[in-house]
Amino acid sequence: MANHVYTAAALAAAFFLAPANAQASPQAALPSAEVTTAVDDVVARYELPGIAVGVVVDGKVRHWEVRGETAAGSGERVGRDTLFKVASNTKAMTAALLARQVDAGLLAWDDPVVKHLPGFRMYEDWVTREMQVRDLLIHNSGMGPGAGDLMLWPEPNHFTRDDVIAGLEYLKPRWSFRSRYAYDNTLYIVAGEVAAAVGGAPYDVLLRREVFEPLGMDGCRIGEWRISEAGSVASPHVKRQGQWIARQDGEVVADMPMAAAGGVRCSLDSMLRWTQTWLAEEGDTPHSGWLSKKQREAVWTPHMPMPLTSRMREWNKSHFYAYGYGWRLSDVDGTAKVAHTGTLSGMYSAVTLLPELGTGFVILINGEAGEARTVLEQVLTKHFTAPGQNRTVAYYAEDLARERAAPESSAARQSSGAPVADARASAPRSIASSSELAPWLGEYRDPWFGDVSICPSDSGARFESANSPRLSGPVFNAAGRFLVDFEALESDADAWLDFANDSPDGKKQLTMAKVDPDADFSYDYEDLHFRRTGECASQ
Repeated sequence: MANHVYTAAALAAAFFLAPANAQASPQAALPSAEVTTAVDDVVARYELPGIAVGVVVDGKVRHWEVRGETAAGSGERVGRDTLFKVASNTKAMTAALLARQVDAGLLAWDDPVVKHLPGFRMYEDWVTREMQVRDLLIHNSGMGPGAGDLMLWPEPNHFTRDDVIAGLEYLKPRWSFRSRYAYDNTLYIVAGEVAAAVGGAPYDVLLRREVFEPLGMDGCRIGEWRISEAGSVASPHVKRQGQWIARQDGEVVADMPMAAAGGVRCSLDSMLRWTQTWLAEEGDTPHSGWLSKKQREAVWTPHMPMPLTSRMREWNKSHFYAYGYGWRLSDVDGTAKVAHTGTLSGMYSAVTLLPELGTGFVILINGEAGEARTVLEQVLTKHFTAPGQNRTVAYYAEDLARERAAPESSAARQSSGAPVADARASAPRSIASSSELAPWLGEYRDPWFGDVSICPSDSGARFESANSPRLSGPVFNAAGRFLVDFEALESDADAWLDFANDSPDGKKQLTMAKVDPDADFSYDYEDLHFRRTGECASQ
């Protein structure tokens, strides 16, 4: 089976490296009215707080749409210059920065990471030795999805980039190195520090110098910056009881550890310049020499096969799926697709390129709107790859609703390795008393996440994290199993607390797991292994 997967990847590489026709075909003629209708429909169906969409055809911005407010109820309208978090679309920018350094002879893709970061360590020594710069970008580490993300999110927290890198040696892999795809963010942090080490400047300085400035992406921010100096800035939103609630930034946006994985904010105009750069043939634009043809090809080479979903087969007639350097690569209706999405704290983004059609588009949304992004990205893609189908937002939204309603047994989830919901998750909850928790109260430590406490409070007991203050909340009892309700987070972020006495060193143990097994994998509680270090200060 593995040989067939890699054969498919090899065929995909040939497909992507074949000469592309960057001239839009008649099939790719811009359907402006349909774009407007699709944006209107998705805004109405999902009641989005704000959205910005732009389309590039034949190297030019041919259409754009903006709707809504930067913050619900503020009266400030979203514009083409409004800054949105692009989240994981930052990864392609980090990869491009490294590609520029390869062009400059500062590093090679197959350099060992330890050549540039001598203190770098993975859980297994042989992986530390063998990990190359290219491996940092393609999600083949063997770690589980989102491993170590609790050092990056929720924000703000007290972790540093050094903490993230130091924590990697404690993250036990789930699979063998280079054996399979599993999405991670932490190794992109390492990639950013490799760039800083060889470039002689911090990551944010290099990204501005090597990417934003030469490409004219003036409406992008990275590192530390001030809201009052940035113009229009969209606030992320979460939905509570049917209402969008804006999460306002402070005046100063900090240089967060996760910058190289998802820390960029950009305007629609700047993201469209980014799109134009990647769609341009060599010599077509003033920026075409910004990256060599060899490195453009390296970035879009399928380096790691990804699972091809039934939805991709049904919706897009896709035959392969793979990860390049910061981009996802696939085929849709017989044409190449290069794309990525971004999801971060109440903001969603998508960048989609159809290079053989000379077409691309950008979607920026300032709300929790994963399905809205999915259906709009699909509608816009199909307008160019299969315009005769005339499939609408409603068509794809209803298809997703049917998919959610389809029965899926616990046995099927178990056979696929997916976690199964504990029936106690839906049981009535009661505040756990200090007496119930008496054997387990105290201070605990995990080697990469740091210190937490489970100690008495006025109403019972609370879980408090020293390094990630938003991971705090009251402890409940649900039919005999303890859980913590993280008050500052989404409801699906709650975590089971499982205690044990049988650790090798005789100390009490604490492990955690998602109450909702389908919660975002960045809540990687399953990678935590706490040992009790002492009594509560009040005991």
